[in-house]
Amino acid sequence: MKEHKRSEQQKKIIEGMEKVYEKLIAFKKRMNSELVVIKDNKIVRIKPE
Repeated sequence: MKEHKRSEQQKKIIEGMEKVYEKLIAFKKRMNSELVVIKDNKIVRIKPE
C-alpha cells in the first residue's frame, strides 16, 4: 500500500476535524439526540451512548 506524506496544513485540518467530531458526539449525548450516519450505503440513526 502506498504511503502518502501530509503537509503541515493537512495535519492541522485533520486534527481540527477530529476535535469537531468529538464535540459533535458530546453535544449529541448532552441533547440526547440521534446521530445520523451512512453505513453500508444506507442512512442509519444511532443513539449516542
